Amino acid sequence: MPKPSIGAHHLRKQTSLRAGLKVEKFPFPGIMGFDKLNEDENMKKSVRTRGAKKAQVLGSTVIYKGPVFGIRRDEVIEPSGVRATREVITHPGSVVVLPVLPDGKILLIQQYRHATRQYLWELVAGRMDPGETPKMAAARELIEETGYRAKNFRVFLDVFPTPGFLEERMFILLAEGLTAGTAEPEEDEKIISRAYGTKQLEEMIRTGKLRDAKSIAGILFYFRFLSPDGRLRK
Repeated sequence: MPKPSIGAHHLRKQTSLRAGLKVEKFPFPGIMGFDKLNEDENMKKSVRTRGAKKAQVLGSTVIYKGPVFGIRRDEVIEPSGVRATREVITHPGSVVVLPVLPDGKILLIQQYRHATRQYLWELVAGRMDPGETPKMAAARELIEETGYRAKNFRVFLDVFPTPGFLEERMFILLAEGLTAGTAEPEEDEKIISRAYGTKQLEEMIRTGKLRDAKSIAGILFYFRFLSPDGRLRK
């Protein structure tokens, strides 16, 4: 899940990350290739339900506003006609990066997650800063956490990880054309990275060594639909 505060340290890097990045249209139905012109329209389309009325928000109260997320209480009449009080966690959105090395291995990171009280293996991930597109945030996070640069980014999953109470929208991107560099972690991040092959990752998922939900979803989708071996099995 996205990490705590991404501050001015990140914002200073955005200009240098804008150049030289390529994001490709992805050829699967419902999966987006992003550009600045159509991103707003895609955001609107994602919240529409065919034939349904929109929810009517009667009033909102901000309960908490912090550097990472906020909490808001809404009085709402939902499309079904139900009137309810809903408390939601506000969030600017996040990215997850699945980096594929030239030998086909996938790069994971390990760090301590205090909410779970343990170290977890997972894909690169983080919050989107204001004004960032998914590819810009993905490029920044990949550099910060691993030092790698990628020539190509593709959004292959666009999901809501916890829709019952969390507004976060999560974009999972494939990163290819990697070149190694020096990681630039935040002051409160202690991260190690390691590359794993297909069989190793499948075993980590099967045995519960890999427990991060977004990483499991992204890796399994990649194995089934995107990797050369997965496409051959179809």
